Amino acid sequence: MRWSGQTLDAADEGALPGLERSGLVRSVQTPEFEGITFHEVLCKSALNKISGDGPLPFSWTINPARGCSHACRYCFARPTHEYLDLDAGSDFDTQIIVKTNIAAVLRKELARKSWKHEPVALGTNTDPYQRAEGRYRLMPGIIRALAESGTPFSILTKGTLLRRDLPLLALAAQQVDVHINVSLAIHDADLQKQIEPGTPSPRARLDLIKAVRDAGFPCGVMVAPVIPFLTDGARQLDALFAALAEAGATSVTAMPMHLRSSTKDWFMSWLAEEHPALVRRYRQLYGHGAYVTPEYTAWLRGRIDPLLDRYGFGTGESRSMPANVPAAPGPAEQREPAPTLF
Repeated sequence: MRWSGQTLDAADEGALPGLERSGLVRSVQTPEFEGITFHEVLCKSALNKISGDGPLPFSWTINPARGCSHACRYCFARPTHEYLDLDAGSDFDTQIIVKTNIAAVLRKELARKSWKHEPVALGTNTDPYQRAEGRYRLMPGIIRALAESGTPFSILTKGTLLRRDLPLLALAAQQVDVHINVSLAIHDADLQKQIEPGTPSPRARLDLIKAVRDAGFPCGVMVAPVIPFLTDGARQLDALFAALAEAGATSVTAMPMHLRSSTKDWFMSWLAEEHPALVRRYRQLYGHGAYVTPEYTAWLRGRIDPLLDRYGFGTGESRSMPANVPAAPGPAEQREPAPTLF
């Protein structure tokens, strides 16, 4: 979010650029999280209203942190760090802004008479179960606040730390609708370590899907993004969908990677170093902006739709390549950027 609206009375002279009047309490480094700095802030709001009419099944989001140690090369949220005068590359991966008072603020917002108990989504921008959650334990307070207020919510995560909160989520589900979704787009462990170096392994996330199912929840899976020429092979996708079915996933959503603004630069720099032969093909595929060509989208749909049917994901919530993808945030939306699903 834009931190100019999150000020305390005095600036912190030792803060990083962009954080001087952000509500910064302190910056912390610990041996347990080598290479990562946590900037603890006091936020004034927890709920973020999503503007515009789109295909999303929610109107509100909660983001306990800014930046993400998952370090996914393709992450949509990278440009948001630039609002803090931090870079969208390594700073996004290592300079994590944590809203330490978010649960208390959320309770106050949910208690307002104007609150209409609309669905709230977590994990649309940065992952609520990234490694920072292991230190700060913000999610239990958020879950309790939502459930006790009668507010339905959904979670999308790559973080296996979700398993810790499954008993609490089961209790919450007795009061409100709770939807749990896991993001798993790369089945090859070696490639996953290159592109998503801070995330749990594919095997660990498949085990997470099983744990979610064992806890009594349906579990949707985001196969997103599908990365052109790296994860879109027929054998690769077939193996992934087979593994998802075996793990007990109940629905699958798949879509191709999009690359906006500085995220595109960060991903392309990695591609040039690790897969230089693909650079020209990517320039052709993404030559007109952030999205793949319509021809590639149609080709990928033709590859994925049969897999949805083959593995029992062809009905209900499962789908591939939605017609509408949330647009990049304009100046009026930079308080919290428009969400993405990967």
